Amino acid sequence: MNIEFRHLRTIQAIHQAGGMARAADRLHITQSALSHQVKGLEDQAGVELFVRRSKPLKLSAAGHKLLALAEKVLPEVAALEADLSGIVSGKSGRLHIAIECHACFEWLFPVLELFRQKWPDVDVDIRPGLAFGALPALQREEVDLVVSSDPEDLEGCDFTPLFDYEPVFVAAAAHPLAQKNFIEAGDFRGETLITYPVDRQRLDVFSQLLIPAKVEPEAVRQVELTAVILLLVASNRGVAVLPDWVVREVRYNSDYVTRPLTKKGLTRRLYAATRSDETAKPYMAHLLKLARSEPVKLQRAAAPA
Repeated sequence: MNIEFRHLRTIQAIHQAGGMARAADRLHITQSALSHQVKGLEDQAGVELFVRRSKPLKLSAAGHKLLALAEKVLPEVAALEADLSGIVSGKSGRLHIAIECHACFEWLFPVLELFRQKWPDVDVDIRPGLAFGALPALQREEVDLVVSSDPEDLEGCDFTPLFDYEPVFVAAAAHPLAQKNFIEAGDFRGETLITYPVDRQRLDVFSQLLIPAKVEPEAVRQVELTAVILLLVASNRGVAVLPDWVVREVRYNSDYVTRPLTKKGLTRRLYAATRSDETAKPYMAHLLKLARSEPVKLQRAAAPA
């Protein structure tokens, strides 16, 4: 038996309308075409679907079984059509984000809260991109956006610049290095450097300063949470290097000092990697706009008066 969606809609319409004429009007077809469709369905089933001598027209036992199927399937079909329409129009979709920058949660959550208010039908998820290859996952369509400070030349991918930031040295106010105006690579000799649990090549302090200068700290202590890093620094258990948006609240705290790395300071840039055919989607374009503007507000809050 070959049951089509139109057959289920027909059974439902006749049941709800109570007659062929009104059902035909609902379905925007002629009564003759509707009768022909019902007869064809009954010929397939080998049984009558309606008790025709009744007024209003009533379903037979077999017709009720088809009606039960229609009432189960048709709402799911309607929901799927609405989802597909939303995807086509750019109002809904999937946005799974991988983050290669451990500290990016500090600014990403406010961005996503604003995004959620505008695009409630977009499925958003976050995966720290530190335990897997985030960019290959983007190409495999396992994630839809990667936040990274290391752009690559990848076929089919766009790297949209988001904003520049400054890696900042953080120490306890009583630390000897607090007397310096800026911090150089050699100053880390003999120090315990507190970092996120990330490969050295992904940490700005190593990739941009210590590795090129061939300087090794006395010890490296890895800590998952920013708040714990700052607690250890304030207790003079070590020093840290954090992005400027992270240190906005401690710049004016008497327990800490913040200093630039090198006399000129270091500047890094964050990018959003997306698949080229999705970069211009309305919800993706809006997220990229928010990700360019909202973190700058945090940086301005961190800037000295």
